Amino acid sequence: MLRSWRVKLKLLLATVTLAILLSWLYLFVGSLEYGRFLLLPPCLGEQPSRDMEREALASRVRRVEEENQQLRLQLSQVQAEGSDGSPQWGASAEDGDPPGGDQSNRTACPKQRMVHKCELLHVAIVCAGHNASRDVVTLVKSILFHRKNPLHFHFITDSVAHQILQMLFQSWMVPSVHVSFYNADDLKPEVSWIPNKHYSGIYGLMKLTLTKALPSNLSKVIVLDTDITFATDIAELWAVFGKFSDKQVIGLVENQSDWYLGNLWKNHKPWPALGRGFNTGVILLLLDRLRRLGWEQMWRLTAERELMSMLSTSLADQDIFNAVIKQDPTLVYRLPCFWNVQLSDHTRSEQCYTEVSDLKVIHWNSPKKLRVKNKHVEFFRNLYLTFLEYDGNLLRRELFGCASLPSPPSDQLQQALEELDEDDPCYDFRRQHLTQHRVHLFFLQYEFLALPNPTDVTLVAQLSMDRLQMLEAICKHWAGPISLALYMSDAEAQQFLRYAQASEVLSARRNVAYHIVYKEGQFYPINLLRNVALANTQTPYVFLTDIDFLPMYGLYDYLRNSIQQLELPQRKAALIVPAFETLHYRLTFPKSKAELLSMLDMGSLYTFRYHVWPKGHAPTDYAKWRTATVPYRVAWQPDFEPYVVVRRDCPKYDQRFVGFGWNKVSHIMELDAQEYELLVLPNAFMIHMPHAPSFDISKFRLSAGYRGCLQTLREEFHQDLSRRYGAAALKYLTAERSL
Repeated sequence: MLRSWRVKLKLLLATVTLAILLSWLYLFVGSLEYGRFLLLPPCLGEQPSRDMEREALASRVRRVEEENQQLRLQLSQVQAEGSDGSPQWGASAEDGDPPGGDQSNRTACPKQRMVHKCELLHVAIVCAGHNASRDVVTLVKSILFHRKNPLHFHFITDSVAHQILQMLFQSWMVPSVHVSFYNADDLKPEVSWIPNKHYSGIYGLMKLTLTKALPSNLSKVIVLDTDITFATDIAELWAVFGKFSDKQVIGLVENQSDWYLGNLWKNHKPWPALGRGFNTGVILLLLDRLRRLGWEQMWRLTAERELMSMLSTSLADQDIFNAVIKQDPTLVYRLPCFWNVQLSDHTRSEQCYTEVSDLKVIHWNSPKKLRVKNKHVEFFRNLYLTFLEYDGNLLRRELFGCASLPSPPSDQLQQALEELDEDDPCYDFRRQHLTQHRVHLFFLQYEFLALPNPTDVTLVAQLSMDRLQMLEAICKHWAGPISLALYMSDAEAQQFLRYAQASEVLSARRNVAYHIVYKEGQFYPINLLRNVALANTQTPYVFLTDIDFLPMYGLYDYLRNSIQQLELPQRKAALIVPAFETLHYRLTFPKSKAELLSMLDMGSLYTFRYHVWPKGHAPTDYAKWRTATVPYRVAWQPDFEPYVVVRRDCPKYDQRFVGFGWNKVSHIMELDAQEYELLVLPNAFMIHMPHAPSFDISKFRLSAGYRGCLQTLREEFHQDLSRRYGAAALKYLTAERSL
């Protein structure tokens, strides 16, 4: 009897053990059916569904226990179902909505095709003018921040944006980022016949021409407006191309306003659209299919037909895209709305997200931009400002494991950096000289001169954030064109933008060019800044000055007259503007030479740096200037560093000199080596305004190592000068040794 109970107990234990093992195996294999292993970490956004999953698991366990006898059969059936394997790509909760299907925002693990880590993603953007060029930088930053793939940006630009963006990307040197430009002027005839009321003007129609504008071998592209901010990896959006059916060629998000419903106001008559219509701020285009379908003829015929009754477009290319889709709905793939959360007034954008992890792309598509009305606008604004002020230098990240195309400038820079000796006492100076600074030209609106006057002259200077207060005063003293290089961080550049836009004096000027050189390194790259400002002038002549000087009233006209009277176009000369200084922060600025001489005699003005660096300006011969009525010639002397007016094609500043010391001296020396006449103007003057010492001059005064490196750089400059100019340069070396 006892023995039979033991046998029964062993059988019971064996049955329970088998049930547990088979239950675990059933759940393990069943998990494959749902495309994930139980041991893998959950996706972002799954927390709300975890309780339901637990209940489902418990239900399965009970079912297994109750149907223990059929478990083997069920297991074999499940294995048969799972033998196909998890799909490589397919419908996911975020990308699987068919046209007209459920548009609810679901956040489950993506099951769509994974983009290969080294696959090149193509992005097309239409960009025209100064403001759009600023906006597109924030868009690019948000993409680069999240990206894990090589990128190729295709910019359709006007001449202004082309110049700005070409220099920006050339100086940015982001690894695995390629840039191509296409001239918008070549495409204007394609769309100029379409009347457009939208504020974007003719450039708002350019996206219609992409099948023609972009290379014929480019099969697909993501098209973005400049007022877009990415909150995820753009590769996720690129992967959606794998979801298109054979007939779908355009991926779009439904419009989130009631515009195309025609009920916004009485007699509102929008262009035809499918339901609420679609927003074209984010577009996925299968270019090869569009070309085969005859896209150019398709949109043209549709636009011509609708314009007969509509007369013009209200939302630019968006109206025409929607009219085409209305005619053939099979062309469109509906993207979930979180791929284009549209932040304009009175939109349904809040239905596109339930939590932060749902956000993919934010679209500031209201003319109000950051001032748009939205319940969560403060959150969106902070996200945008994060990228706006983000240090772009940090985005120069290598994509490890991906072969990059050869880049001669980048390779040369890397080789030069590798050749530096880190044990060299002057390593930091040499490293700064090789630093590649990002440059954003024409940061604010600037009106280019159609035909510059042959005697016109531009004031050229450089500054940092602590000298902004000088800008308004200089603009009041100088009516002519100005070219300024500003050394700032990304955040400081935005502070400057707000300052300039709020200033009545600065906002009224359209002939002041502001070029941002972004901060990097420990020294102030003064001669790089001067060269950036100099290289981007338009007038034949330049007045090379510093931001701390106020030119005399009327100097602009006086210089132009002097250039003409001295026949400077026919001679090689540098016109010297005598420099003075005041130690008083408040100064009644002299209106004439006579008033200046009186203030000089009274001791309220001094010749510039007479008490700390007299030889820097002594060769100007101030005693002679007091009574001079005509320009007079002076000879070069060691350490001479006057402020001069020269032709725009003058020698560049030597960029090895950073921080304080010898940055102007070396330039004047090279002018003399090239046999420029040094002519002092008898009725011109400028006055230096007092300010706190710069950080670099403090380092010069306090550090013997700093001064020693400056001496080393001077000697190397002399050697380079001798190589370029031969025996003519010996006098500089002789003069240096005699000091």
